[in-house]
Amino acid sequence: EITSLLSLCGGQFSGEQEIRVNSPFWILNIPSEEMARGLMKRTVCAKSIFELWGHGKSAGELYASLKNYPTDNMLPYLQSDSTYKVHIHTFNKTLTQAEKIKKIDALEFLPFKGKVNLKNPEHIFWILEDYGMNPNDVPEEPIHLYFGRWIADGQRELIESYSVKKRHFIGNTSMDACLSFIMANHGRVKPNDIVYDPFVGTGGLLISSAHFGAYVCGTDIDYNTIHGLGKASRKNQKWRGPDENIRANLRQYGLEKYYLDALVADSSRPIWRKGMLFDAIITDPPYGIREAPRRMGSQKETVKSVEKSTENHFFVSSSYHLSDIFFDLLKFGAEYLVMGGRLVYWLPIYRPEYTEEIIPRHPCLKLISNCEQMLSSHTSRRLITMEKVKEFKDQDENSYLLDGQYMPYRGHNSFREKYFSGVTKRIAKEEKDNQK
Repeated sequence: EITSLLSLCGGQFSGEQEIRVNSPFWILNIPSEEMARGLMKRTVCAKSIFELWGHGKSAGELYASLKNYPTDNMLPYLQSDSTYKVHIHTFNKTLTQAEKIKKIDALEFLPFKGKVNLKNPEHIFWILEDYGMNPNDVPEEPIHLYFGRWIADGQRELIESYSVKKRHFIGNTSMDACLSFIMANHGRVKPNDIVYDPFVGTGGLLISSAHFGAYVCGTDIDYNTIHGLGKASRKNQKWRGPDENIRANLRQYGLEKYYLDALVADSSRPIWRKGMLFDAIITDPPYGIREAPRRMGSQKETVKSVEKSTENHFFVSSSYHLSDIFFDLLKFGAEYLVMGGRLVYWLPIYRPEYTEEIIPRHPCLKLISNCEQMLSSHTSRRLITMEKVKEFKDQDENSYLLDGQYMPYRGHNSFREKYFSGVTKRIAKEEKDNQK
């Protein structure tokens, strides 16, 4: 998320950045404070950002680092007519108030000239202490310390204010608000973009994009969901109300002006005019666990598959294999994304069989990131972000069939069976039997 937002703000995430995987603290080299503020106006993953004045692996190293920090950089924030306070934050350890005051008093060598104001200071300084990630093995002293000037907080409050629990219209698979905002950030959604979701469902992914000023639209094969009809997904509610629909969700957050429309359509069938139409495609295709993946079938197919959607709305549905869903999605993105536009989607994975080779590829799309979210001990889903780097030509239509990428993912057509198989229990039992 941070990498995507840096590039959106005009910055670059270089290999020199100090990313410590086993720490909640990162040191980033950001060209300007303005860019840092722009980053924090979007992120839901990062909590706060600071101008780093010094750091070290011990208190002595921290103090030495602070003494080497250019005084000219400090002075604008330490003037006699200014107010300030020092805040201390410890990760994985709780300090007493006396311990905190002792650590703050140890910084008296800094040239603070202003007055302390704990309620409404002009400048806030933070001591950050990292005591590792293991709550069962907390060291006596921090393994790393940082001191800096607070610049801005992230957007963590969006997770609560956009919570699905408060949402007007939801379904069985409505996307969690936090993940929805992360996906919009991966897609580098910005004001006046056009964002499309081909499996729109109840429109949860449209809301985060609209919040960032993009115009949103989507399609879904389910007539009832698009029109807000049929049985409700909420507990103690039998049928959906007359105003439960995607538009009502956006209206709830004051975002209705960004709503273009939602269409009843089959994502596997072309309905759009040729051309680069969308700045981002952000979606969560069905995995076949809570909602069955379906596409339009022909009248020749078995009569048993005919479903009645609502009165006067019939369609013939046929099975839609996972491998086909994702390769159709990549082909659609390659054709309809603008150059530099991004495709962001979730890919379900059976972990014992996972290798990077099974990630679907397309010659017009470059893989940007691949992040895992665990679902169970043997299944997960991966948030895949791809960027359009090459113009779509007719010869790219079925190129995925030629490069050997199509076959490795075919095994995931049985993802639903594997999800419910309880295979880990069987493996554990076999290992236990082998140890006897």
